[in-house]
Amino acid sequence: IAEMKRVPYHIQRDVLDELGVDQVAEKSDFKISANEKLRDAVRCTGPRFKSCFLSFVPLLAWLPRYPFRENAIGDLISGISVGIMHLPQGMAYALLAAVPPVFGLYSSFYPILIYFIFGTSKHISVGTYAVMSVMIGSVTERLAPDSDFVIPGNDTNSTTLDVFSRDAERVKIAATVTFLSGIFQLLLGLVRFGFVVTYLSEPLVRAYTTAAAIHVIVSQLKYSFGINPQRYSGPLSLIYTVIEVCALLGQTNIGTLVVSIVTIIGLVAAKELSALAARKIPIPIPVELITIIIATVVSWQMDLKTEYGVEVVGEIPSGLQAPVAPAVSLLGSMVGDAFALAVVGYGIAISLGRIFALKYAYKVDSNQELIALGLSNSIGGLFNCFAISCSMSRTMVQVSTGGKSQVAGAISAVVILVILLKIGELFEELPKAVLAAIIYVNLQGMMKQFGDICSLWRTNKVDMVVWVMTLILTVLFNPDLGLAASIAFSILTVVFRTQLPKYSILGQVPGTDIYKPVEDYNQVKEIPGIMIFRSSATLYFANAEMYIDALYEKTGVDVAKLLSHKKKLEAKRLRKEKKAAKKAKKEAKKRLSVKEPKDVAAVEAGPDPDTDTPLPRAIILDLSPVNFLDTVGVKTLRNIYKDYGEAGVQVYLCGCQRGVVESMEKGDFFNEKVTKSILFSSVHDAVLYCQQGNSKEVMQGTHL
Repeated sequence: IAEMKRVPYHIQRDVLDELGVDQVAEKSDFKISANEKLRDAVRCTGPRFKSCFLSFVPLLAWLPRYPFRENAIGDLISGISVGIMHLPQGMAYALLAAVPPVFGLYSSFYPILIYFIFGTSKHISVGTYAVMSVMIGSVTERLAPDSDFVIPGNDTNSTTLDVFSRDAERVKIAATVTFLSGIFQLLLGLVRFGFVVTYLSEPLVRAYTTAAAIHVIVSQLKYSFGINPQRYSGPLSLIYTVIEVCALLGQTNIGTLVVSIVTIIGLVAAKELSALAARKIPIPIPVELITIIIATVVSWQMDLKTEYGVEVVGEIPSGLQAPVAPAVSLLGSMVGDAFALAVVGYGIAISLGRIFALKYAYKVDSNQELIALGLSNSIGGLFNCFAISCSMSRTMVQVSTGGKSQVAGAISAVVILVILLKIGELFEELPKAVLAAIIYVNLQGMMKQFGDICSLWRTNKVDMVVWVMTLILTVLFNPDLGLAASIAFSILTVVFRTQLPKYSILGQVPGTDIYKPVEDYNQVKEIPGIMIFRSSATLYFANAEMYIDALYEKTGVDVAKLLSHKKKLEAKRLRKEKKAAKKAKKEAKKRLSVKEPKDVAAVEAGPDPDTDTPLPRAIILDLSPVNFLDTVGVKTLRNIYKDYGEAGVQVYLCGCQRGVVESMEKGDFFNEKVTKSILFSSVHDAVLYCQQGNSKEVMQGTHL
C-alpha cells in the first residue's frame, strides 16, 4: 500500500475559549421540554398508526411483497429440512426440561407460528434450545422432585414412584415459568428495553453457553448409564450430582450403556460423512432422524424395554392439546428463573439474528424481537410448551438449504404438525439413551468454545478473565444464579477499568498542533512551564481521588504538601514578627529619649524541603475522554482549580463535551471569579493562550 501523501495546510485564527466558540458558532439554547416530548410520543396520526401497527405485526408488511418465484422453492426445502431436525431435537431437549418428549414437539410448533407473525429475522430458526431446556429442567426438578411423588408399595419397605402425577406437575411448572418469562420479554419490548442485551458481552454469552452445556451433559448421564441419582439443587449441585453418578456406576444398566455408546459412535461417524458429502449433496442428510428411526425399529424388534430394562420414551399422544391457564400460585416461586430465561433466550436469539442480518443486509428490530419472543413464550406457555430460543445448528441448516424468509419457519411448523397428528406415536419405543446421545453430539460446537480462552489471552486478557469466571460461576451455581453472578462480575470489570485508567502527561509533536503522551513517543516534547494532563477514563466518584493522586504524581507537585508548607512558613513568619514587635515595644519603653526603632527583618518563605521540582506556570487538564461528570467529579475539578490557584499555578480545562460543561454549570463550578474563559476547545488553544501571557489576540499557524 502506497504511503498517504502528506498535504501541508495553514490555519490562521484567534485563540478561542469556550465563550469565544459559543459566540462564533452561535450556540443554540433550544431544548425540547418534557411536555412536548410526551405530547409528541402520544400523538397519533393516520400514517403513524399504520407504521406502528405494521412494525408490531411485521408479517403484514413483508408477506404482501413476498417474492414467490425467487424464494418459494428455497423456503420449502429449507422448511422441510429444519422441520425434520425439530423432531429429534424437540424430543431430546424435552428430557433436559424434565417433561415427556411430546411436549418438546409442542414447543417446536406453537412458538414457531407466533414468531412467523411477529418476528423480524428472516433466517434464525426458533424452537427448543439446549441451554433454555436445562434451565427449565432446573426449575421443574426443584419444584417437583421425585421425592414428592413416592407412594408406599404393598410391601412394608417398598415404594413406587408416581411417574404420571410427577410428569403432569412438571409440565404445569414448565408451562408456567415459560408463560412468565414471555410476559417479562413482552413488557421489556413494549417499554423499548431491547438494549438490555448489551450487558451480555460475547465472551460472557459464549462462556455461559459452554457452562450450560456442561450442566446438560451431567443431567443426561442418568439416561446414558440407566441409573437414578438423587436430585440436587442450589450451589455446587452439579458437583454433588457428578459424585452421586460416580457412586452409582456399579448399578449401570449394561443394555442402556451399549445403546448409548453405539448411538454416539454412529452419530459422530455419520455426521463426519455427511460433512464430507455436503459439497456434492445440496440438501443435508437428516442424520438424527435416520438415527431415531433405526433405534426405534431395533428397540421394537428386540424388545429392549422388557428384555434389557432399557428406558424408552413411552406414550406419545396424537393430536394437539387445548390451552390451559398457568398455575398462578406458582408464579411467586419462579420470578428469578423466569427473568433469567427471558434475558438468556433473547440474548442468544438477537445475537444470532444480528449476525445474519448484517450478512444479508437487512435490519433486525431488537425491541420487536423481544415482543415476538415474548408472545411466542407466553402463548406457548398456555399450550404446555417450554421456553424457546434460537438454535445455531438449525439456523445453519435453514440458511444452507436456501431459506430466505420466515416462511421456512412456518413450513417447519407444518412438518411438526403432521408428526403430532399422524406419526408421533410410532416413536414410543425409542430409547431415551438415544435422545441423550443426540444431545451429546449436538453439544460438540459448544465444547469447542473452550478454544476462546487461548484467543482471548492473545487479544484481551480482561475478556478472558470474564470468560473463565463466567464458566466457573455458572458451573458452580445453577444457570440462573450463574448468569446473575456473571453479569455482575462483567460489570465490575468495567468499573475496575475506569478506576485504573492510564494517566499521561502530553507533549507536542514538533511543528504540529498534535499532542501525545510523552512516554509513548521519542520526539514528543513537553511545553516549558506548562503541564498537560490527561486521563483515559471519565471522571466520577469511583476514581476522583485517584485522579488527584495521579495529577500530583505526574506533575511532580503535591499541592496539599505545598500549601501546608506555605502555611507553616506563614505562621512562623507571623510568630517572629509578633515576637520582634513585643521586643521592640519593651525596648521603646526603656528609652527615655525618642529614637526611631530599628527595622524588623521580614521572614521570607523558603522552598519546600520535600521537593525540588519547580512549579509550572500553568496546568492544562485535557477532559476530552470525559463523557459525564457527577457531583464528585465537579467538586474534584473545583478543588484542583482552587488549590493550584492558591499555589500560584493557573489551571485550564480543554476538550469539554457539552454535557460536561452543563454538569459544571449545574454544580456551581463557575462564579464571578471562575468563568468559562478557562475552558478551551482544544489543547493547542489552551497552550497558545498560556504562552502569550493570556492575550487572546493570538494567531495560530500550523504546518503539517
